[in-house]
Amino acid sequence: MAHLIDLRHVTKIYRSPAGEFVALRDVTLQVEEGEFLAVVGKSGSGKSTLVNMITGIDHPTEGEVWVNGQAIHTMKEGELARWRGANVGIVFQFFQLLPTLTAVENVILPMDFVGRIPRGERRERAMHLLDLVGLTEHANKLPAALSGGQQQRVAIARALANDPPLLIADEPTGNLDSKTADEVFSLFQALVEEGKTVLIVTHDQDLARRTHRIITLVDGEVRDEERLTSND
Repeated sequence: MAHLIDLRHVTKIYRSPAGEFVALRDVTLQVEEGEFLAVVGKSGSGKSTLVNMITGIDHPTEGEVWVNGQAIHTMKEGELARWRGANVGIVFQFFQLLPTLTAVENVILPMDFVGRIPRGERRERAMHLLDLVGLTEHANKLPAALSGGQQQRVAIARALANDPPLLIADEPTGNLDSKTADEVFSLFQALVEEGKTVLIVTHDQDLARRTHRIITLVDGEVRDEERLTSND
C-alpha cells in the first residue's frame, strides 16, 4: 500500500543576493495512514520547510513529494490550493482564525472553498466538529471572545472541516499553558485513534513522546528517528 506521505530525496535551497541557504538536504521520509508522527528540532533545523513541502506551500529544489497518491511537487499553485483544501488540514501556532467571523463561521469557511460538503449540510457539520472539540456553546462567539485554548480548538475543528486524511499541526501548543496544551494534544491523539494521520511539529519533547514516532531534524537533515512502543 502506498504511503500517505512519501518524500523522496527532497532538497530545498533558498537563494538570495547573500548566497544560498540549504533548508532541507536529501530528506527521504514516509508516513503511513493512521500514524502519529512528531517532528522535532531546534529553530532553523528545517521543520517549517518540511511542513511547507508536505502541504505544497513551497516546492522542493530537488526531489519528489507525494501525498495521498498525488505528486504535489508537479502541481501549479491554483490546483495546489484546491488539492490542499480537500486533503490536508493545517493547524498553526497562532490559530489564524478570521477575527470578523464567529467560531462556527470559521469552521464553515473551508467547506465553502472546497465545495465537497453540500451547502445545506455545512452548518450542521461545523456544529458537529465544534462539539467534537467541546465548544458547541461558543459557536456564535468571535475569536476575540475566546481563550487561546478555545481558539486552537476552533482551529482544529476548522482543519477537519473537509474531512482530510492528513492533519498537520505546526507548533500547535506553542502559545498555550501546559494544561491547555495537554488537552489540545489529547484531541490529536483521539483523532489518530479514529483513523486520522497526524504530523505534529513541536519543541515539547514530553508531548512528542506521546506519538508513534519521532523524527529529529538537524541542519535540514533527518539525524535521528525513534519509534515509540507505547503512548501513555
